[in-house]
Amino acid sequence: MKLLRVGPVGTERPALLDDSGTLRDLSGLVSDIDGALLADEGKLARIRTAAASGELPRLDGAGLRTGPPVARIGKIVCIGLNYHDHARETGAAPPAEPILFMKAPDTVVGPDDTVLVPRDSVKTDWEVELAVVIGRTARYLETDAQALAAVAGYAVAHDVSERAFQIERGGQWDKGKNCETFNPLGPWLVTADEIPDPQNLGLRLWVNGELKQNGTTAEQIFPVAEVVRYVSRFMTLYPGDIINTGTPAGVAMGHPEPKPYLRAGDVVELEIDGLGRQRQELKGA
Repeated sequence: MKLLRVGPVGTERPALLDDSGTLRDLSGLVSDIDGALLADEGKLARIRTAAASGELPRLDGAGLRTGPPVARIGKIVCIGLNYHDHARETGAAPPAEPILFMKAPDTVVGPDDTVLVPRDSVKTDWEVELAVVIGRTARYLETDAQALAAVAGYAVAHDVSERAFQIERGGQWDKGKNCETFNPLGPWLVTADEIPDPQNLGLRLWVNGELKQNGTTAEQIFPVAEVVRYVSRFMTLYPGDIINTGTPAGVAMGHPEPKPYLRAGDVVELEIDGLGRQRQELKGA
């Protein structure tokens, strides 16, 4: 299933994109798409049944904003340097263990919402990423099978980063990762049953129409199952939590000088196979 949330900021309603590409209203069945729903197999089964029967009301998507596909996100765990080609382009050795950092849930915006370039920013960068959405409580997982069983679905994430804040201002990476609007998410949450192999997905990103990233999750140093299992050893994952699993080569930081960092007025578009497409116009904060 392709689950999404549509409408103005703060008043989004739950919806489903059916197999014919028709937008369907879920508000008669569920109040929202959040961790509580993703953990409730009974409600998910009812959505599947209603979708198959064609009984869900049709929604007119014309002019309708798409919000983040998950509400009330608990935490966003991010994996740094998780692609072999990205590590090579930045001159970094592949990490021996996953590098973890956090993004605050309030960085999340819709897939086509405006991204704000922070004040005093000179190195705002792009990163297309596969987001893993957790569907059941996960702690101290032992096997890859257990890890994948904890995944509710997948989405496109844009891990926008300010490199000077991240690397040159001391401390941890969080200063360059948690600026307002720095985690567009969606358009859909695609349930895990529709993604049989998360290590076989193409990721692409364009800036002002120019292709900058063109990678595959097959390049991940730590695959999705290993990442979920690893993170569960250090923190409990709850339904509605998200893991951003890293970015392939092609970020601005990996370019030769002068590096083409983002500026107000730029347009970024990104997509992942089967998970939809995002488009953001950048403005000054």
